[in-house]
Amino acid sequence: MSEIDPKIDALVPAWMYLPDISEQWGVVVTQVREMVKSGTLLAVRRGENKSLQVPADFIDADGPVKHLVGTLTVLRDGRFTDEEILEWLFTEDPSLPGTPIQALRENRGTEVKRRAQAMSL
Repeated sequence: MSEIDPKIDALVPAWMYLPDISEQWGVVVTQVREMVKSGTLLAVRRGENKSLQVPADFIDADGPVKHLVGTLTVLRDGRFTDEEILEWLFTEDPSLPGTPIQALRENRGTEVKRRAQAMSL
C-alpha cells in the first residue's frame, strides 16, 4: 500500500482511522486490520504519519456498507488497483445517478456490481 495520489485523495470527502472503525463496530483493531489484509475493506496510507485510513463512506454502523465487499471483489478480479477502485467508486456516474459509493449506501448494490462487472470484462 503506497501513499495515495492527491487527485484521488481529493475525491474522498472523509476518512477514518482503523482504531476508530474498530471502536465504532465494537471489535478489536486487529479484526479491522485483517479485513484490510484480506481485501474485504480497502485502506490506503495517507496523511503526515502515513497511517492506514479507510474512506468513511465505506463504514456503516456495524460493518462495511452493504454490497461493498462484493463490489471490491469484482473490481479486484478485474485487475483494478486500489486507487482505480477509489477513483471509480467516488466519481460521479450520470447513469446511476450519483457516485457508485452513494448508490451502495442507498442499497442499490446490484446496479453498482453490474457496472463493475461490465468494466472488468
